[in-house]
Amino acid sequence: MLVPDLPVRTERLDLRAFNPADLAALHAYRSRADVTRYLYFVPEDEAATGATLATKCRRTTLRAEGDVLCLAVVLRRTGDLVGDVVLSWTSAAHRQGEIGYVLHPDHAGHGYATEAARELLRLGFDGLGLHRIVGRLDARNTASARVLERLGMRREAHLRENELVKGEWTDEAVYALLAREWRAGAR
Repeated sequence: MLVPDLPVRTERLDLRAFNPADLAALHAYRSRADVTRYLYFVPEDEAATGATLATKCRRTTLRAEGDVLCLAVVLRRTGDLVGDVVLSWTSAAHRQGEIGYVLHPDHAGHGYATEAARELLRLGFDGLGLHRIVGRLDARNTASARVLERLGMRREAHLRENELVKGEWTDEAVYALLAREWRAGAR
């Protein structure tokens, strides 16, 4: 079980629980086609983002397999919400998890995704005691792949046309990191 002490603070960021006041900031990037291009969802209207936000507001702990922790990524110096990160507990028996992240394009290229995702790895390995954490992505999403590589994750698979996403067959890349690699400083 993981009940993180929120907000989780990094050098430049606060990772905190979502709240209803985050609707405009969340919608500002979830409504964009360039953000959703490689993700499972299409650009959202405000009502859909509201439903997404309601779900995110409830996901603040990992109590059992299948739970998902969703945190808002906030720039500490401005208080602006610039993205979100998720840590999923995918298997209790095998001590497995998965990380994900979405960042508003206006804030890309500053290392925020890497900084926030590094904290998810710490929470997963050090807080939840996971053995292995993966990151899965559309293989065309080279920017996201670079984030995972900067975290020390290794590319383990390239699955050809394994998913039908938004009407097209897509390749998936799978990256992973083991707890012993994390402890050895792979990050």
